[in-house]
Amino acid sequence: LAQAVTAQAIRAPSSCRFARARLYQMAALAYDSEFASARVTTVKDVSADRFIAAFAQHLKRQGRFEIPKWADVVKTSRAKELPPSNPDWLYVRTASMVRKVYIRGGSGVGAFRKVYGGQQRRGTCTKVFCKSSGKIARYILQQLEEMGLVEQAEDGGRIITKEGQRELDTVAVQAAEVEEADDE
Repeated sequence: LAQAVTAQAIRAPSSCRFARARLYQMAALAYDSEFASARVTTVKDVSADRFIAAFAQHLKRQGRFEIPKWADVVKTSRAKELPPSNPDWLYVRTASMVRKVYIRGGSGVGAFRKVYGGQQRRGTCTKVFCKSSGKIARYILQQLEEMGLVEQAEDGGRIITKEGQRELDTVAVQAAEVEEADDE
């Protein structure tokens, strides 16, 4: 019946534009209520900042990720003047990188150097793009491989493993529950 009414409204002359618009609104409301009740099941369903904060805390609590001695003195790029001020910056960078591998697999050290690079200030000269540190990206990817979250792809780069996908989705669901509790 609804399909017949919609088909009639579409074939109706232009004088029935208001009725046609009303039918489209009713259809949109039906779909909106359908999607509003959808549950969070993957990393893509949670905002990036919420997921990265939650996964960084998860890594810190777990204790499987080793922090190297050089982590408190190293700069993240040639373009930076000082090391990061956040003491947990390596956990945050790791969470960000593993999210990027989850969303778009096949990224390697070179791709992450470009992603986390920035403008290098050169005094009176023009600013130039500068890649970030490859050592940090390589170290994080190696640690994620040891943890079993990512693996090397056949055609280069890293991809997420089944175990890694399961763990990231679990953290995403927990982050979404915290987000819903904050909204209420």
